[in-house]
Amino acid sequence: MPRDRDSKIGLRLSTDTRFVDAAPATAAELEVSALTILAHPDPRRIGQIVTLPELRSAETVRLSRLEPLFAAPGANDPEPLAEPHLSRKPLILSADIAAGEVLIQRGDSPTPAIVNGEPLGKRLSLDGAAIADGAVVELGPHVALLIHLQPPLTVEVPRFGLVGDSGAMMRLRREIELAVGLETPVLLRGASGTGKELVARAVHDAGPRAGRPWVVVNMAAVPPALAAAELFGARKGAYTGADRSKEGFFAAADGGTLFLDEIGDTPPEVQPLLLRALESGEIQPVGSARTRRVDVRVIAATDADLTSAASAGRFRTPLLHRLAGWEIRLPALTERRGDIGRLLMHFLEHELGQLGDEDLTISTRRPWASAPLAARLARYDWPGNVRQLRNVARRLAITHHADPDAALDAAVEPLLTESSPQAESSPSENHESSSAEPAAAIPVRRRLRKPSEVSDDELLAALEAHDYKLQLAAEALGLSRINLYRLIDSRPDLRKATDLKQEEIETALSQRDGDVEAAAADLRVSSQGLKRRMSALGLKRH
Repeated sequence: MPRDRDSKIGLRLSTDTRFVDAAPATAAELEVSALTILAHPDPRRIGQIVTLPELRSAETVRLSRLEPLFAAPGANDPEPLAEPHLSRKPLILSADIAAGEVLIQRGDSPTPAIVNGEPLGKRLSLDGAAIADGAVVELGPHVALLIHLQPPLTVEVPRFGLVGDSGAMMRLRREIELAVGLETPVLLRGASGTGKELVARAVHDAGPRAGRPWVVVNMAAVPPALAAAELFGARKGAYTGADRSKEGFFAAADGGTLFLDEIGDTPPEVQPLLLRALESGEIQPVGSARTRRVDVRVIAATDADLTSAASAGRFRTPLLHRLAGWEIRLPALTERRGDIGRLLMHFLEHELGQLGDEDLTISTRRPWASAPLAARLARYDWPGNVRQLRNVARRLAITHHADPDAALDAAVEPLLTESSPQAESSPSENHESSSAEPAAAIPVRRRLRKPSEVSDDELLAALEAHDYKLQLAAEALGLSRINLYRLIDSRPDLRKATDLKQEEIETALSQRDGDVEAAAADLRVSSQGLKRRMSALGLKRH
């Protein structure tokens, strides 16, 4: 798909880069550069946003105490930053369309400014990749902003109780809305701490099964020897210690939803039984000769690479296909940096409420997060994702509650370590890092490669090795997802799912007995992209 040169900085197509099947953009899918407040002495201002369509047309944007005007998403009461430490004389933002950069010029402004950790001299340029990833601007001691890309804010899709209005969250809400209207199993993929159970509950609560049983099972915590009995029930005396009959999770969820977390840890001997339950709607309790019909919608979640596990024989491929009737990938926190301020305030309000403090305001002169701390949070890699950010909010709330004059920036240093394996692996929402040593600095984010550094052969090998799943391929290549998409788009020999004709899809499916995953591999597109193309053409999946 051709792109104008100015798409590098002020405008880009809001395509879901997990698929190689970008549809033609509509006006509602265009993203423009925006500024979001990450830090401000008034906590109500954090998360307010202003879009900057002027950059797309090579106009300038003035950034000062008095302009531009920010507003909460969906609100109609915009206001300036109005922070006394900021000068009325503006910094100037403009676009160098030929170079694909956003320029920040000091002009006559005396306001101290730091951009992505670099003090602003007379001028500083940010390339398109930096804007797409999110660039942090610190203005004085108390204000921090994020320059990023933002799709149009709409109210057409329910919020589902999810915080944030980044492009990643808007796409996630659209996928949840589609999943709500289905009865097929849903597979949630995402790193630990991204909120998979929250999304699963949103699908349940917004659908026709709301108010019916909601049963949660952590498959990693179920002993392999008891997994069948735990899932499907057992008759009295079926095994040693079975002194009474057991209902089982499927029976408990009858009529409602069964959420199977850590599905990748399902014991191999239980996987065929689970597959049969999904295919037939019947379960057979351990020790019983009879089956029982149940009406259960299954939502499964994993942070593991089930495709690789299936290839290695650790996970049954038919079960994976059955679980992934509809697949949703949850974004990592680094993919939604514009939401970090909103999330921090959301968690702070909750944690303070738990402590009996109802007011988020500390004082007009002291914010919860100084500009340097907000910049650190926005540029951090977040190995524990949203769960780790919640721990930061909890530490801030507890520290302030115990000592209102405590140094808040120093209080959260222990949670911002270079690696946080406990945050990644612990299933508990109450996890806090046990590190006793404060981190000296935020770890430097790994250098992303430029598209020009990736050869055609390397690109093709990575796509094929990861079944054309762009998130995995991007990570393997060391590219941002946006640059990977641009690289793919520049290769006319790489087809997108939207290029496929109905006849060749039907032929591929026929040759693979209706197996969409196998047909996608033959067609050299992602399976999710193929599913979407089939849906657009009105083709049914078998």
